[in-house]
Amino acid sequence: MPSSACPICRKPTDAAYRPFCSRRCAEVDLHRWLTGGYAIPAEEDDEPGDDEDREA
Repeated sequence: MPSSACPICRKPTDAAYRPFCSRRCAEVDLHRWLTGGYAIPAEEDDEPGDDEDREA
C-alpha cells in the first residue's frame, strides 16, 4: 500500500501523525481550522429579519 502525502507539505506521512508527516504540520492544520481558514463561504441573507418570519 503506497504511503500518502501530507496535505500540508506533501512529504510522506508518519504513522504517529497520520495524515500528516509531523506534529508541526498537524498543528498548522489545527490552526487553520481554529482561525477559519477552512471555512466555507456563505451567502448573507438580504433581509435580516427573514429567519423570524419563518418561525411564526
